[in-house]
This record gives sequence, structure tokens and C-alpha cells, in this order.
Amino acid sequence: MSSKLKKRKKTQKEIQRGTLVVLFVLVVAFLGGNFGNVTHHPFLLVFACVIGAYMAMNIGANDVANNMGPAVGSKSISMFGAIVIAAICEAAGAILAGADVVNTVKSGIINPLAFSNTKIFIMVMLSALVSGALWLHLATVIKAPVSTTHSIVGGILGAGIAGGGFDVARWKVLIEIVGSWIISPVLGGLIAALFLFFIKKTITYKQDKKIAAKKIVPFLIFIMVFSFGLYLISKGLKNVIKIEMQNALIISFVIALIFYFITRPVISHLANRLENTKEAINTLFALPLVIAAAFLSFAHGANDVANAIGPLAAINQMLGDLSSIDSQANIPYWIMLIGGVGIALGLALYGPRLIKTVGCEITELNKIRAFCVAMSAAITVLVASALGLPVSSTHIAIGAIFGVGFLREYLKKRYSNMIQTIENAQKTPNELENFIQKFHNASVKRKKIMLENLKKSRQKEILLAKKEKKILKKAYKQELVRRNAIVKIVASWLITVPVSALLSACVFWILQASIFAF
Repeated sequence: MSSKLKKRKKTQKEIQRGTLVVLFVLVVAFLGGNFGNVTHHPFLLVFACVIGAYMAMNIGANDVANNMGPAVGSKSISMFGAIVIAAICEAAGAILAGADVVNTVKSGIINPLAFSNTKIFIMVMLSALVSGALWLHLATVIKAPVSTTHSIVGGILGAGIAGGGFDVARWKVLIEIVGSWIISPVLGGLIAALFLFFIKKTITYKQDKKIAAKKIVPFLIFIMVFSFGLYLISKGLKNVIKIEMQNALIISFVIALIFYFITRPVISHLANRLENTKEAINTLFALPLVIAAAFLSFAHGANDVANAIGPLAAINQMLGDLSSIDSQANIPYWIMLIGGVGIALGLALYGPRLIKTVGCEITELNKIRAFCVAMSAAITVLVASALGLPVSSTHIAIGAIFGVGFLREYLKKRYSNMIQTIENAQKTPNELENFIQKFHNASVKRKKIMLENLKKSRQKEILLAKKEKKILKKAYKQELVRRNAIVKIVASWLITVPVSALLSACVFWILQASIFAF
């Protein structure tokens, strides 16, 4: 294909994307102008709705990659399939179960009652939306997965201080958020690494991997269903149906047990048709991974839609009554619709950039590793919620991917040391090659016995050439996590809150001096 044809197709795609965005903005403007229950400045509400829709699209373009990236990177699902599933699940989660978390975004970071002037508080919320959306847009362009929660938190903080001084900020909440920068990725990485090590120890390191998979994979599916059931009941669906934690645990356990007995014969049947190799067993995790990604998308939509429509809901309520400031916001259905559809549209149009980054550009993910990342995301949120720790779903997912990659590096390095022990046993090249082949195919227990016997024997002088030694070592000593990805992602995490705060303060001062100061 010629470069001119490529440019033409790229231009056509951009025009199509732009057209869809313009149509969505027009629909949003219509909703704000006709359904908003405002008595003052209706055009200001229309403007706020457009900015809220822009924020929602940026959430879809950036944040949803954390749920679908591993599934796409492991080739469990195509990019198109991932976008369709995530768009449906994100929109459903946002519309059906998202209203309950909106008030936290509205009043958790700053104290709305500290503002004597309702107009100033409206401009604070509007500035937060503008700055959060702009920062997310920039992060998406440079392919940096950042926390949308931290983006809107920084925006509300910066504009709040600009409009009401340092006393309006709830610094305890901010300290918890800073703590989550460390807590989220570390917890995510540790849990994902533990899952991967467990799977390796119980399945892929076994000589008969098929028998091991028949026993372990249904058990892992049980844990998955239990975790996501509890996740959805306690987090994602809490606005739809209120269930006590004790009952939620029982319901999740029963559902997981049913899935266990249903999937056990299915997994057994599938395993019988596979070869006794790690690559073949890897395929058993494809469907559980896709289901896990869909569950995560629903829960993400339910929780993170607040970042787009929390400030919008506050603006809508305040414009209806400029005489008072309330710490609770009523969430009209049409505002939830803007958030849900905006996230889905942003994902469909601009999500592939970050999905590729998360799924392919940090470390290589197969289906087993991607499954561990998805499990880590759900379990980490549950553990953190139980302990009262603030965490970011973005940081958890990225931390889980890093955890999987670093565990693989450690295991490769350990295997390299074992190979060095074999070399030091002073065998001839042919003996060395045969021994390494047997060693590679042996179980973990058998490997230990073989190494112990080697250390005792140490008989002949090794004849392996230096060049061959270097090639062998290089094959087992690799950096499986891209270091430049670590630097870029961590740097973007650290600057998200301060940059969005400064940007929001600037936007607030501009709005205050403009016609929007009404």
C-alpha cells in the first residue's frame, strides 16, 4: 500500500471520528438544554454538559485500557471484540450502577459548604472538568495510562484552592490519595505475581500438565467468580441493590460453587484434546480472561463514571438553586446517560492506543499472565476496600502487569543460574546439550535432584566455546519488563495531581474573568 493511500485512509478515519464526536456533542447539548432543571444560565449548563461529555470520552480512551489491554495483548480477543464488550459493559455499569459514587467526587476532596458564593463553587466544578479532560487527552496522546480519579481530584483541588483558599481542601483525603500511589501498584503487583507463581507451580512446572490443569483451572475459575461476584455486589451494583456484606459473601460463594461444578467437566474435556505443553494449556484461560475483563469493565463504568459526571451533577443542581450549596447531588438519568455513552464512545474511537500500550508495550502477556492481571485487579480492590485503603484501578492494573513481568525476570534469572551450574559440571558439549534438554522437561522436584547430583559429580572439563556460552546465557538473561515504559508511566502518575491542579487553577481564573463569571 502506497504512503499516499495510507495517509488518505488515515485522514478518512479522522474525519469519521470527528463527525461522530460532533454528533455526540450536539446530542449532549440538546439534552442539557431541554432536560436540565435550571432557573439560571441555561447556556452555562449546556457548556458544562459538553465538557462533561469530553471528560467521559477521555476516560474511555485512557482508563478502560487497563481492563481490556491484557486480554488483547494475550490475543484472547481481537481489538474490535474488546471495544464492543468494553463499550457495552462500561455504559451499562455507568448507567445502571454509577450514581452512588458521584457525591464522593463532588464533596470528598473539598468542602462545598466552605464556599459562601454558589457561583464560585460552580466555576470550581467546571474548571475541574476542563482540566481533568485536557490532562487525560494529553496522556492518551503520549500513550501514558494515568488515573482518571487522580486527574479529577487534582482539578477539584486546584480550582477549589484558587476559589476558596487552602482551608477548603480536605488534606486528609489528599494524603490518602498520595499513599495510594504506592499502595495500588504494589498490592496489584504482589497479588498478580502470587497468582502467576501459583499457576506455574501447580500446572506449567508439572510433567503432566493436562492432569494438573484439570484440577487447578476449575479452582481458579471458582476464585474468579467468587471475587468478581463479591466485587460487583459490594462495589458495582451497590446503587441497584443493597446487600449486607455477610449475605454478599454467601451469594458469591454459592454462585462460584455452581460455576465450579459446571466448568470442571468442560475443562476436563478441553484438556483431553490438548497437547501436554505450556502453550496448549495456556488456551484454557482464554474464555475466563474475557469474562473477567467484561466484569472489570462493568465495575469500572459504575465507579469511574463519577469522575466525568460528579462535577456536572453538582453544576446542574447548583444552577437550579443558586441560593444554597448542598453536599449531596441528585443524579438525573440523562446525566448518567451522558457519562455512560461518552465512556463507550471514547473507548471505541480512541481506546486502541492505550489498549496496545497496556497489553503489548510493557511486558509480553500470554493468556495465563493476563488472567493473573485481571484477578489481581478485582482482588486488590476488594482487599483495599476491606482495609479502608484508597486505591486506583489504573495503578493496580499497571502494577499487576509489572509484577507479572518482574516475576518472570526473576524466574528466568534463577533458571540461568541453574544452567550455569550445569555448565560448571564440566560436561562435553553433546552431554551438556542432552542434559539441558532433560533438565528443561523435568519437574521442579526432579530439577533439584538433577542439580544436586551434578554438584556431587563434577567430573569432566567443559569444552563449550565462549561464544556458545554467551548465547546460552543471553537466552535466559533478559529484561522482560521494558524500563522506558516504567519511567514514562511512573512519571505521569507522579505529576497527574499537581499538573491537573495547576491547570484547573488557571482555568478557574480565566473563567472568573470571562463571561462565565456571570
